[in-house]
Amino acid sequence: MSDPIIMVVKRTSDVRIHTFVASFAYNNIANATHIIETEHRLVLVDGQFLAPYARAFRDYADSLGKPIDRLYLSHRHPDHWFGLGTAFTDVPVHTLSETMTFIRDHGEDSRSDHQKLGDLAPERIVVPEHVAGPGEETIDGVRYVFDRVTDTEIDYHLTIKLPETGVYFTQDLIYSGTHLYLTKHMDHWIRVLQDMLVSEYELFMPGHGLPADKNEVARNIEYLSAARQAVDNGLTGDAFRSFLLQRYPERRCPGIFDIYLPRLFGGASDY
Repeated sequence: MSDPIIMVVKRTSDVRIHTFVASFAYNNIANATHIIETEHRLVLVDGQFLAPYARAFRDYADSLGKPIDRLYLSHRHPDHWFGLGTAFTDVPVHTLSETMTFIRDHGEDSRSDHQKLGDLAPERIVVPEHVAGPGEETIDGVRYVFDRVTDTEIDYHLTIKLPETGVYFTQDLIYSGTHLYLTKHMDHWIRVLQDMLVSEYELFMPGHGLPADKNEVARNIEYLSAARQAVDNGLTGDAFRSFLLQRYPERRCPGIFDIYLPRLFGGASDY
């Protein structure tokens, strides 16, 4: 396993924001998970994908010496919740009701579909038991604002804002420095990102790659616009992949194409 990137990205008098990014190398897709550390407790965002990174993320959280109050799961793609069964079986998991239902109904199907991962996959599935968002909640003196975003990178996505801290946990609404996982909802996804550009937030915590600013939000919009035009021009499959690889040679984690192209163009299982 290549070493993850771990950093504290923001400190205030009340909050420290940590990020943990899995390797960019090989076929990894730089999954990013985060910790909100307050005076008395920790709140985690997403649980990593591959078992070694999930365990390393848990080890890092435990090293902070505070109890884990809960973990928020952003959405149903397995690279965000597989790690729950590896390292977070004892942590309360909060998510959207639609995500909870999907994992309850299809979690084992998804795990079976990923058996090629061998011991990198979890030995069990954890079904979240607590519904989150939309709305507000104060946890250890910090105000959280939750939203339910539909039809972007996924059908249902939980976002978290810390207004007083100026941090926006977007997860897979933003891919920072990596190729995006594309869906048929690119037009609406662009509109969601355009709203971020005019928001009061300046620090965005992505689901893949390093913490981002509004410049990266704008680059995601440009990427989505180019991909949408390529689809309109009739590009599919390998031709579509080649177009984006050539247009964005600086973006990393090309393994994401192998995951989404069969779904975007071939009608493969959504598990």
